[in-house]
Amino acid sequence: MALEHAILVSLAERSATGYDLARRFDASIGHFWKATHQQVYKVLARMQEQGWVDVEQVAQAGRPDRKVHRITAAGRDELRRWSAEPIGPEVLRSSFAVALRGLPNVDQDALLAHVRARRDEHAATLEAYEKDMARTFPDPDALDEAALGPYLVLRGGILTEAAGLQWCKETLARLEAR
Repeated sequence: MALEHAILVSLAERSATGYDLARRFDASIGHFWKATHQQVYKVLARMQEQGWVDVEQVAQAGRPDRKVHRITAAGRDELRRWSAEPIGPEVLRSSFAVALRGLPNVDQDALLAHVRARRDEHAATLEAYEKDMARTFPDPDALDEAALGPYLVLRGGILTEAAGLQWCKETLARLEAR
C-alpha cells in the first residue's frame, strides 16, 4: 500500500486541508500507517497531478487561503482498483522480539526494563482506544456503513493492544520468576 491510498481513504471520509490530513495521521490513521507532515503534503501534490484529488481555494479573512482537498471520481476509482489487489501478509519487524529471542545473551536488567516499558505503552494505548471506542461508537450494533470500517479498525487496535499487554505480562512473570 502506498501513502496515497491511506490519504484517499481519509479524503473519502471527509475533505480536508493538508494540515487537517496530517493531524488525522497523528491522531488516528497514524496508529496503523505512519506519515510525516512533509510526506502528506508531497503526496497530495502528486495526487492532484494524477487527478485523484482536486483542490478548492477557500478565502480566509486576514490569512492565506485554505486549500481544501477532495477526492475525485478518478481517486475513488483508484481506491477501488487498489482495494481489489491481493493484500499479502503484514511484515513484522520487531527489535523487541529479537531481544527476547536472544535472552541468554542480552542484558537481563535492560530487557526487563524494555518489557515493563512495552507493557506500560500497551496499557496506555489500550486505555486510549477503549475511551475512543466508548466516545465514538457507544452502540456498535447501530453502526451505519460509513462507521463500520473505522469501528472495525479501532476494534482491531483494541484486540492487538490487549494481546500485546497480555504477552508482556506473561513475559514479565516468566522472567521475574527465574
